[in-house]
Amino acid sequence: MIRLVEAVGRAVTNVVEGFGHFAILAGETLRSAVRPPFRFRLLLHALEFAGVGSLFIILLCGTFIGMVFALQAYHGFGLFGAEELVGGTVGVSLAREIGPVFTAVVFTARGVSAMATEIGTMRVTEQIDALQAMAVNPVQYLIVPRVVASVIMVPVLAMVFMSIGMVGAYFVGVILMGLDEGAFIAQAKWWVDAYDITNGITKAAVFGLITSFIGCYQGFRAQGGARGVGIATTRAVVSSVVAIILSDYFLTVILFAASRKDLG
Repeated sequence: MIRLVEAVGRAVTNVVEGFGHFAILAGETLRSAVRPPFRFRLLLHALEFAGVGSLFIILLCGTFIGMVFALQAYHGFGLFGAEELVGGTVGVSLAREIGPVFTAVVFTARGVSAMATEIGTMRVTEQIDALQAMAVNPVQYLIVPRVVASVIMVPVLAMVFMSIGMVGAYFVGVILMGLDEGAFIAQAKWWVDAYDITNGITKAAVFGLITSFIGCYQGFRAQGGARGVGIATTRAVVSSVVAIILSDYFLTVILFAASRKDLG
């Protein structure tokens, strides 16, 4: 019984301690982001890595996801003779959910894992300690550029994902399945409005903030050599995917409530 109580208490203590470290590092990141010196060169490198480096995989995934979703929608609506709704359905789904969520997941697989690995390697090889010895703030030098770049570039990548997804859906629906081109485009323009686009962009920005900071946090707290870096990277990816799914629900509720309030 004593060992059981000790195990439970140790687990609770570790969770609380982890949240404490997470909150402290988040506060330090926010404070460092608005305090000079501003390292624009590092920000440009982070923007290139997060945006341009992820462009090909976003284009590839967006095209085929749009094609698959259009094919499924065509067969589903075909049961009711409503194939003309494919364009609008795919457009709304890509703008509100599929675009930002899949973009964040792909960015996690490529970008967040790399952040955790790079910073974790610097931690276990004592490069972060060397930065501190040279009076360089490691949070401002390593974490802030990556987080800011992710907040900027993930929404851009989400817009690219939505656009190329519609191209893939158009190819399947109009070229392969023979849907009327005018009906496809008209339905997409009718159903997709500015709210859907801003909804997706807002979600993508929040996903970029959450996932990038999780990756940097896990790498910053890595310990135990190469094995510790691997564990930190795994935790970063798993935690980021879970955070995307959980935050997506709450963001949907908040944005839906805000839209109803505006309409009211």
